[in-house]
Amino acid sequence: MASTTAVLAVSGRGVVPLQCKPTTENYCSFKPAASSATSRDGLRLRSIINWRCRSSTLASGGGTMTVLVKREKKDGEEDEEEWMGHLAPEKLEVLAHLEPWAESHVLPLLRPAESSWEPSDLLPDPAALGEEGFSSACRELRARAAGVPDPVLVCLVGNMVTEEALPTYQSVPNRFEAVRDLTGADATAWARWIRGWSAEENRHGDVLSRYMYLSARVDMRQVDRTVHRLIAAGMAARAARSPYHGFIYVAFQERATAVAHGNTARLARAHGDGALARVCGAIEADEKRHEAAYTRIVGKLFEADPDAAVRALAYMMRRRITMPAALMTDGRDADLYAHYAAAAQQAGVYTASDYRAILEHFIRQWRVEELAAGLSGEGRRARDYVCGLPHKIRRMEEKAHDRAAQARKEPTAVPFSWIFDRTVSLVLP
Repeated sequence: MASTTAVLAVSGRGVVPLQCKPTTENYCSFKPAASSATSRDGLRLRSIINWRCRSSTLASGGGTMTVLVKREKKDGEEDEEEWMGHLAPEKLEVLAHLEPWAESHVLPLLRPAESSWEPSDLLPDPAALGEEGFSSACRELRARAAGVPDPVLVCLVGNMVTEEALPTYQSVPNRFEAVRDLTGADATAWARWIRGWSAEENRHGDVLSRYMYLSARVDMRQVDRTVHRLIAAGMAARAARSPYHGFIYVAFQERATAVAHGNTARLARAHGDGALARVCGAIEADEKRHEAAYTRIVGKLFEADPDAAVRALAYMMRRRITMPAALMTDGRDADLYAHYAAAAQQAGVYTASDYRAILEHFIRQWRVEELAAGLSGEGRRARDYVCGLPHKIRRMEEKAHDRAAQARKEPTAVPFSWIFDRTVSLVLP
């Protein structure tokens, strides 16, 4: 909330009071003259000078005092003013003009069903193996899964729960102005991408869920309930309608997910579970293709409108890219997401260093440091902020590491309902 500021204007002796048209509460609105700012800065000025005023009588001299009280901003209002500018018609026209380009440069990154892997290709299939062969394959899978440590297993479940909330994620790009699938079966390149992307993503939760069911190492009822609750809870998307902000978010998330699944595959292989390594490797490959698509889209936005693109990137990074499963809960652990994130950090599945490396990658990919032409003052400040952020994050990592070394905090045994309430030792912040 913004602080309240009062300004006085006293009538009499040559000072003309500001005129207010009283309401039932003796309040009125005061707006600056339209000529008081440029169109870009005018939005900023209106957000600063948004007053309510009230008249009263001075105790001495009978003069009139007008008190201007700055209206306190509602939560999120400044955020909204920043990203709503990206919904101007000339901004959205950029996406409309990019549709033919998306047809030839984005859609080809999808794989047709006929040539795609499916969960039944990576796990024992009773129809293909027969009763004895299927039983034997399941015993072998369980034997190998037994070697996966509980911290890695917790990360695997958290990753699977995240993937299973696909209905929420498909709704995200369908909020983006100028690209959403209005009818559910639109023929635009953007709409076909959204549906094709969702179709490929749908396999990820399925194959992980089937693996865990066959492994017999997790409490599937608790896992299923967590998925149920997460889809019901949804996710809070920043700048939800802006394709500039939204595509940046999804590009970041796709790369982060690829990193997490790739690291899980590496850990599974190290502990002797080749089947799990193949599953996670297949998902990682999908996520890399999806990341390539969103990276290309954002790259074209940087080419077409660098000022809007870099300001959107700075907006998202100031508020941090939060994982889509941040609202997960199993109904028991109120801090389940924080505990899952701590397990991922310690196991090396997804770390703060990964977050910084992803940002550094996109700064290079989108040539943010090279931006100059076409940037407003706000755009230049956004560019400088983004380019300086990896160094700040690195320093924060170093300080956190030093503090942890000095404090030598004892690990906390955290039970996870996903693995039958077995505990994982976590050093919590």
